[in-house]
Amino acid sequence: MASGPLKGIRVVDLTAMVMGPYCTQIMADMGADVIKVEPPQGDNTRYISVGPAPGMSGVFVNVNRGKRSVVIDLQTDAGRTAMRALIQTADVFIHSMRSKAITKLGLDYQSVAEINPSIVYTNCYGYSRRGPERDRPAYDDTIQAECGIPAVQQQLTGEADYVGTIMADKVAGLTALYATTMALFHRERTGEGQEVEVAMFETMAAFMLVEHANGAMFDPPLGPAVYPRTVAPNRRPYRTRDGYIAALIYNDKHWDAFVDAVKPAWVNDSYATLESRARDIDTVYGLLAETMKERTTAEWLKLFGELEIPAAPLNSPDALFDNAHLNEVGLFETVDTPHGPVRFPGVPTWFSRTPGAVAGPAPELGADTAEVLEELGLAGADHAL
Repeated sequence: MASGPLKGIRVVDLTAMVMGPYCTQIMADMGADVIKVEPPQGDNTRYISVGPAPGMSGVFVNVNRGKRSVVIDLQTDAGRTAMRALIQTADVFIHSMRSKAITKLGLDYQSVAEINPSIVYTNCYGYSRRGPERDRPAYDDTIQAECGIPAVQQQLTGEADYVGTIMADKVAGLTALYATTMALFHRERTGEGQEVEVAMFETMAAFMLVEHANGAMFDPPLGPAVYPRTVAPNRRPYRTRDGYIAALIYNDKHWDAFVDAVKPAWVNDSYATLESRARDIDTVYGLLAETMKERTTAEWLKLFGELEIPAAPLNSPDALFDNAHLNEVGLFETVDTPHGPVRFPGVPTWFSRTPGAVAGPAPELGADTAEVLEELGLAGADHAL
């Protein structure tokens, strides 16, 4: 039934938690046959949040939807035989084990490429194997800390905080997705497989430094590694007469429209240009914060809509499920599962010829073991355990 741009691609998925599974979840939604290989106890993410049945937590169900679960004990000869047979049929092999562990299992790139030379082999690591931290464990919190997110939050709010989402896991997962599909594109043109490495720390360091590298990029440095606007203490949702609003009165067009409609006295002040506002952005935010208290949220949203100034109300994650725009574009897809209907946040991209879709429910642990082994010509589930 798959119709996405990855239809016909088979992915052997040995990832766990969120980084790798998020990558392969998108591949499944885009049409790939993703075979999630789990140990007998299953992916730990099955047990970390609420769910309608044991081993089917909300986080697991979302990032593993549409995959097939195969239980293979890679410590046994039968399990290793099954894995070799599976690798022979695959286009992509992706894992999130540390280098020592995957090598000990005999599933490093060289070993896998001997079985299937054209395979795209993606390593999802905490730290690159090429550096001294290669064997350190990594989770979202520790990577956020090491790449500077709590330090930036401290400049912004006065407290060192993690951001309220597993940003490192998800950004690294998206990076693994584009790296893997780029390697597939190269293979499509040349027939050559290759090894790909995606490390959370390097990914998030590059991500953070997109804007924060700033003056530190130059030789000699022209300033610290920070983008001042994003760490201005007054950069926060504005308090209105009856609530809050997010608004960015930033470029000259927006500033001039706002000043003309709300603060004519500011027409010729020292903040009339983007350059002058950027030099003293926290003061500008403070002036705007005082002004926003003069009207209600609804009044500001109406005015900013008329002026075409970017503005939005403050939503909770729960409110996204009832958002009129998201529902109109069909972001949410309801899928029937053995435990009742699940309303998934679906595919956020659009293709005119090869659209993706939520690939199906998340699998019960080992639910597809017998089916996949039969496809491989291996008789009986005893090959897995």
